[in-house]
Amino acid sequence: MTSESQEHGAARRPVEDEVDVVAEETQKPAKGEKKEKKGSFWKELPVLVVVALVLALIIKTFVVQAFYIPSESMENTLLKNDRVLVNKLVYHTRDIERGDVVVFSGVDSWDGEFQMEEPSNPVAAFFRWVGTAFGIVPGEKDYIKRVIGVGGDHVKCCDSKNRITVNGTPIDEESYLYPGNVPSDKFFNITVPEGRLWVMGDHRSVSLDSRSHTGDAGGGSIPVSQVIGRAFVIVWPFNRATSIDIPDTFSQPALQALGGSVPLVAGFGLAVPLVLVRRRLRGRKR
Repeated sequence: MTSESQEHGAARRPVEDEVDVVAEETQKPAKGEKKEKKGSFWKELPVLVVVALVLALIIKTFVVQAFYIPSESMENTLLKNDRVLVNKLVYHTRDIERGDVVVFSGVDSWDGEFQMEEPSNPVAAFFRWVGTAFGIVPGEKDYIKRVIGVGGDHVKCCDSKNRITVNGTPIDEESYLYPGNVPSDKFFNITVPEGRLWVMGDHRSVSLDSRSHTGDAGGGSIPVSQVIGRAFVIVWPFNRATSIDIPDTFSQPALQALGGSVPLVAGFGLAVPLVLVRRRLRGRKR
């Protein structure tokens, strides 16, 4: 037997060795090893949660943030308890436009349209802050309104047909104005200062907007620097999910007559006399 096995190849391992190998391969991990793996998962979980929160806060700070709608001032475009997403980058690539629905901060200026109780302890304050950051609860000093006029615009209420005019052009607000509301029950006539906006809620009868702050600095207008971003979509509840577009009435070419282009108009106004004076001087020299 020995000589035959040697002639056909290398010597076979003893049967006992094969049994040992099989036993090693099928041997179950010790109970301690399982506990160690589970323990490592629970150790990593807090790190994962912290990283997720940090990434979410970075996104909400610089890119997109969810906001909770706490009042009826933008009905029926936005209903109370809606959640919207606000684009924070858009105004780094284009100017704020008439018809945009914007979220802005009213800190140290406008009084809130609703009142919230102060947190009773630091823990409650922390959860309030987290909830506000992620659009779960409303921010007491954040407002959402529609831009009616931009810097340089002449905004007036109202014409003979009870319509708001921008640079002498009436705007048709039927598509977004709350049913039964008039464009305004208050008279106003303002040229919006440069770097500021005239804003109004779509539910005019309950909205505390620029009309309610005509006695403030800027005549009721808000600083562009206070704008957080543009609300561009409703994300909650799901059955109301839709984009928030600029109404067609704000695309009228006549609206662009002055607003937003005052520096350009003024530049041309000064340039023309200078060119004429220069030509006359040249003619005299000849």
